[in-house]
Amino acid sequence: MAATAAELAPGLIELRRALHAEPELGLHLPRTQEKVLAALDGLDLEITTGIRASSVVAVLRGGRPGPAVLLRGDMDGLPITERTGLPYASANGAMHACGHDLHTAGLVGAARLLAGVRTDLPGDVIFMFQPGEEGYDGAGVMIAEGVLDAAGAPPVAAYGVHVAADLPRGLFATRPGRLMAAYGVFDVTVRGAGGHGSRPHRALDPIQVAAEIVTALQVFVTRRFDVFDPVVITVGEFSGGTAHNVIPETARFRAGVRSFSAATSDRLAAELPELARHIAIGHGLTADATFETMYPATVNDPAEAQAYAATAIELFGANRFEELAEPRTGSEDFSRVLQQVPGSYGFLGAAPPELDQDALPGNHSPLALFDDAILGDQALLLAELAIRRLRAR
Repeated sequence: MAATAAELAPGLIELRRALHAEPELGLHLPRTQEKVLAALDGLDLEITTGIRASSVVAVLRGGRPGPAVLLRGDMDGLPITERTGLPYASANGAMHACGHDLHTAGLVGAARLLAGVRTDLPGDVIFMFQPGEEGYDGAGVMIAEGVLDAAGAPPVAAYGVHVAADLPRGLFATRPGRLMAAYGVFDVTVRGAGGHGSRPHRALDPIQVAAEIVTALQVFVTRRFDVFDPVVITVGEFSGGTAHNVIPETARFRAGVRSFSAATSDRLAAELPELARHIAIGHGLTADATFETMYPATVNDPAEAQAYAATAIELFGANRFEELAEPRTGSEDFSRVLQQVPGSYGFLGAAPPELDQDALPGNHSPLALFDDAILGDQALLLAELAIRRLRAR
């Protein structure tokens, strides 16, 4: 099947570049969905599309009875203006800066490979083309709409691959257990009393109190949580005021919060809002504080992570696989699938080799570059993972 994957690669690269030139955001990706459906045409798949989102679910029925395996690729871009200078760069103000265009094309490649060996498959394969991974919980939407039952019974395993712009091209990597962090959003609005900047004692300054809360977050992390069960809090938004000499009535900030265990995630959701409210009260102000849990931690089944590693090594050699010593602090809504189905998620390095490997722009950068020469290998790994799991029963 490796030779077939190599033959498919040029077509996958063409598809990826068409997707890259026209990224779409969120749950509604009509042009992306159209391209995926066209790419799957003729493969004799049972295809359904989403109601709440532009998802595509395709089921390939094997030639012999057996269980189902799920393969997933996400499809949405990011609200980033691309600055790569590529001839097929996006010009619509959005960008496939996280590599989801490769995920989509690679999953199409896996579908084509598996369709070619359909008669030998002892079971079925669900292809999950998912919108809305970048903060819209597209996986949750697709689960609610029945992707896990698309083959008639829940899959026995689920797999996915995430490309990385800052890993060497062709390097596969994963680990058993915790792979990526849970993610939540901490939203705080501090309410005070506005006034003249020259007379702060006649006002209640929300900016200073909001700034104190931001500083307190780092003390909270380092003094209330075990360093071996890490927490990462990053304030990415802070706003307040309209003029340099006016004390405003409100100030607001929003923070991304990442953790790796359910117990710690639960504590953060309960205690962070209380911390903000109490600091505000201590200064005579009030704070509206909420914590929204977005995604749970991405946790690989140990046996499936071992299968992922063994498959990558057998296909591509030991020098092209690395077991990660530690989890990554990014987050991923494929975690919702892995909460219900044993499986494994991993990374595939896509850094162009001609770049300075010590100064690579990472995923989500407007300069992120991905070498789509890896698409054949990506498709092959996904297809082989499905085949081996079905044969193992």
